[in-house]
Amino acid sequence: MLIPKLYFDDSLSNFFEGDSTKMKCDIYEKENKYYVEMDLPGFKKDEIKIECNKGNLVISAEKCEKDDEEDNERNYLRRERVYNKYSRSFYLGDVAEEEISAKFSDGTLTVVVPKKQEVETKKYIDIE
Repeated sequence: MLIPKLYFDDSLSNFFEGDSTKMKCDIYEKENKYYVEMDLPGFKKDEIKIECNKGNLVISAEKCEKDDEEDNERNYLRRERVYNKYSRSFYLGDVAEEEISAKFSDGTLTVVVPKKQEVETKKYIDIE
């Protein structure tokens, strides 16, 4: 027999789990590039969006709710597999936004963000 959520409410534990806990990631630096590796199990490539603006990298993923006739006939006692939108943002500084690349494989998103190459310019000082 299934026991309704009413008797075993885990809302307190869910309170401490913000949206960021749903999108675990590692960020590391190597060879003048930043690498962002994020676990997105259950998402498809077309449900993920990546934006970069002025050094701010935003990764969002959204699952649209299914609207099935079969789903409308069900009387759920507990429904944990909800469809939702998650988003994480990171400030990476001065990066080459036009050269950012991404790959999604086996539930892991890898974003490669090249740093902007600093061009050394000499500044001459006038002598009075």
